[in-house]
Amino acid sequence: MAEHVLVFGVGYDIPERMRAFGEESGDEVVTSVMCQPEQLDKIEDTEKHARIIVLRPDAPDSEWLTLARALHAAHPVTRIGSFYDDCRPQAALVARDLGLTAHSPEIVELIQNKHAMRRRLAETGVEETASAIVHSVEALKEFAAEHGYPCVVKPVDGAASKGVSVLEAPDGAESAFQRANGIGTGSQVAVEEFLTGNQYSVEGISEKGEHVIIAITRKYSDPGSLVELGHVLPAPLNPAQQSAIERHVVATLNALEVEFGPTHTEIILTPSGPRVIETHLRTGGDELWNLVTDATGVDMIECQLRQILGETVLPGVHATLSDTDRVTRCEAIWFAGAPSSGTLIEVTGADAERPQGVTLEVLGKPGTQLSGLQNSFSRLARARAHAATAEEALDLARQAIAGLELITRQSADQTELL
Repeated sequence: MAEHVLVFGVGYDIPERMRAFGEESGDEVVTSVMCQPEQLDKIEDTEKHARIIVLRPDAPDSEWLTLARALHAAHPVTRIGSFYDDCRPQAALVARDLGLTAHSPEIVELIQNKHAMRRRLAETGVEETASAIVHSVEALKEFAAEHGYPCVVKPVDGAASKGVSVLEAPDGAESAFQRANGIGTGSQVAVEEFLTGNQYSVEGISEKGEHVIIAITRKYSDPGSLVELGHVLPAPLNPAQQSAIERHVVATLNALEVEFGPTHTEIILTPSGPRVIETHLRTGGDELWNLVTDATGVDMIECQLRQILGETVLPGVHATLSDTDRVTRCEAIWFAGAPSSGTLIEVTGADAERPQGVTLEVLGKPGTQLSGLQNSFSRLARARAHAATAEEALDLARQAIAGLELITRQSADQTELL
């Protein structure tokens, strides 16, 4: 029977992979898309979709439902695909309305709303991290006075480190509040206690409420903006640390009632144990899905698309992870930051010879206006490397970035900085 998958938001190459999977299995897979205007240029192979429906950014839920019902009446939808954070709430609403499988609207809200997630983790006894929604600069200062500096200020439902900052003192409160409040219409500002320790992300696959940890990644972030600068996996952990992280993440996913699909959970290993920063109903960004595949042999994207098409994947995941003959290696990625001002003219050094297994991609385009590491999209280049050890892989990636030079133009008139 032909499957008709309605994809919400950005899918990159996943819809194409779903269609190819259908061809290989002998079952046709047709894809349609519902998205917002800013996501349209990120949709690959637009001509291969049966249709693409673009809704304005402020379209109400009722409009999404009306158009999805019309599409379903004309070409019955059999599956829902939601691969990234964008449009996930709408995907959940439409899935419920059409009687199809997806994460429920309640679970999506619980995970995307960082303050709601913290409340649930506290209510279920998983952990307690001081946090609050603040509606003014004064309220932010009051939280910091009670819980201490530094603290983390962020949009309550943000992603890609947009609007995130570390508040070190009262005189930075207004700037931090405005940074978090300015990423989108109606965005609320959350503030949390600052957690100290090394940062990790945990990639997992869930099925029927069973959670399997695929990999733990050590991650490195800019201390001011918390934008991620690099990752290496498997993370160099001792058995006790790895076990503690895995148990905590599984407890977190249970508390949040995650039943299926990939998850990407960011944690800090504090002196008192693991604490959650946030979790997501998707694979990690920053090419982590590729790093995980190359390091472990488990393709999380394939697992996700197969689940969407109704297949069971955990037996295969268990078999891959328990295969003593599989090839494993350490994978790393490192990013080039951005100067605080100026215009990017050129990135040189990208064509230099590099050791085997090291690749580099320039992300910044000539003419880019530079304003520091505002979010994940501010980074100007990335290098990937693999090696026998995590330390060696990380060193290779960092060396590749260190070999680049950024040529920028600075205005002689700096009055805008006054």
